[in-house]
Amino acid sequence: MYSNIEELVQCAEKRHLALWQVILENECHLTQKTQKEIFAQLDERYQVMLKSARKALEKPQKSVGNLISGVSYQQQLYSNNRDSLCGPELNHIMAMALSASEVNASMGKICAAPTAGSCGILPAVLIGVSEKYWLDRKTTLQGLLTASGIGTIIVKNATVSGAEGGCQAECGVAAAMAAAAAVEMRNGSPRAAANAVAIVLMNCMGLVCDPIAGLVQVPCAQRNASQTINALVSADLALAGMESVIPPDEVVEAMYKVGKKLPTELKETALGGLAATPTGKKLKEKLYQQS
Repeated sequence: MYSNIEELVQCAEKRHLALWQVILENECHLTQKTQKEIFAQLDERYQVMLKSARKALEKPQKSVGNLISGVSYQQQLYSNNRDSLCGPELNHIMAMALSASEVNASMGKICAAPTAGSCGILPAVLIGVSEKYWLDRKTTLQGLLTASGIGTIIVKNATVSGAEGGCQAECGVAAAMAAAAAVEMRNGSPRAAANAVAIVLMNCMGLVCDPIAGLVQVPCAQRNASQTINALVSADLALAGMESVIPPDEVVEAMYKVGKKLPTELKETALGGLAATPTGKKLKEKLYQQS
């Protein structure tokens, strides 16, 4: 039915449908499942997202090294400060992204969206937008369906692997998926959702993957928070009418090519970037001595 973002958008525009509707039809065709069955699966995954995005808000999660233990709880407390720079809503959304990261680092149950290292971005955006506008479950699941369709296209034409394309391919793609979902949840057009995808990826083009001591904690958790905001900013830019000068599919291709050009040290090996700093190396030695 479609093999890239432009084909998906054109299909939706031609038939006056939302992206999620076209994606749903395609999913039904590919899986031979009914719409009811697909929404049941979406709801099952969303339940996991809800739990992971809320679990660490009230209780810090322990993990190897505890590099990010308590960051969600701390951010949630700060979200109550109405004098904060980003305001309560955005700080709460960041706290939820951090929560999923903590749950992942503690070997808890998360929904890889599209990867474990980027698991907090999509849930935080979906839940945050849903809470703000009092959206019903089906509307939220429609957003999740939109996100999954965008993610599938990027997997097909590029990569979502940090080991292959850097963090731009993990947290960046997660944010792109989330931005498209947010646009449609706010009744934006298919073209606006596609523009949001392109804007997100332009904003984080070249983002490297440099986990301290090889653990999916730092700077992964912080990037879950920042890319959550990237998703919302990009969604608002697209909803305001901003169009990507570079077509979304070309942005995806550029992201893939940039990822291929990144040196091995900057692609999930913990040999470069923050992992190679003096402090990063000391943390690694300390963690290995403890184990």
